[in-house]
Amino acid sequence: MTTTKTPSSTSATRTGSRFQWRVIDIVVASVIGVASGLIFVVWNVASSPVTAPLEALLPGLQALGGGFWLFAGVLTALVIRKPGAALYGEMVAASVSALIGNQWGPLTLVSGFTQGLGAEIVFAIFLYANWRVSGAVLAGAGAGLAMAITDLLLWYPGAALPFVVIYTIAAIIGGMLIAGLLSWLATRGLAATGALNRFGAGREIAKRV
Repeated sequence: MTTTKTPSSTSATRTGSRFQWRVIDIVVASVIGVASGLIFVVWNVASSPVTAPLEALLPGLQALGGGFWLFAGVLTALVIRKPGAALYGEMVAASVSALIGNQWGPLTLVSGFTQGLGAEIVFAIFLYANWRVSGAVLAGAGAGLAMAITDLLLWYPGAALPFVVIYTIAAIIGGMLIAGLLSWLATRGLAATGALNRFGAGREIAKRV
C-alpha cells in the first residue's frame, strides 16, 4: 500500500523540519550565547564610564548603551533561524554574566528573559521568515522596549515621565542599532567566510555570490 502526500501535508512537513532544532543548532546557539555572555561581562564593567556622559547630558539617554546587552538574542536567531533561538541565546548570555558575577545578581536572568522574549516576539510575528535587515532591526527594537520596561520597573520605579520617555526611546534606538543592525552585519560577515554554510544564513549568502 502506498501513501500519497498531499500538498498541505508536504508543506507541513517542510515547516516542521524548518522549525525543528538540530544538534548543531543547539551547539552553535550555545557557543554564541556563551561568547556573548563574556562580552556582557566586559560591558558590565565598561558601561558606566562609557554611558555616564550621556546620562549627564540628558538623564535616560544612557539606555542607548543597553544595546550591548541585547545583541545575543538577535544574533543567535539570525544564525539559527528557529523558534526560541532569540530567547535561548539571550538567556545563555545572561546566565554566563550572572555566574561570573555582576552588580545585578540573579535579576540578570530576569532581564535576559524579558529581553530575549522581546526579540523572540518580533521574529514570531513575522512567522520566523523575515531574516532581512528590517527583521533584525525590529527585533532589536523589541528587545530594547523589553529592556526599558524591565529596567524602569526594577531600577527606576516612580521615575518622572520625561525620564521614562527618554529612557524608553533611547533603549529602543540602542536595540535597533546595536542589537539589530550590528548583529545583522555580523551574521553576514560570518556567512561570507563560510562559517555558516550549514545554516540558512550561510546558504542564503552563498546563493548571492
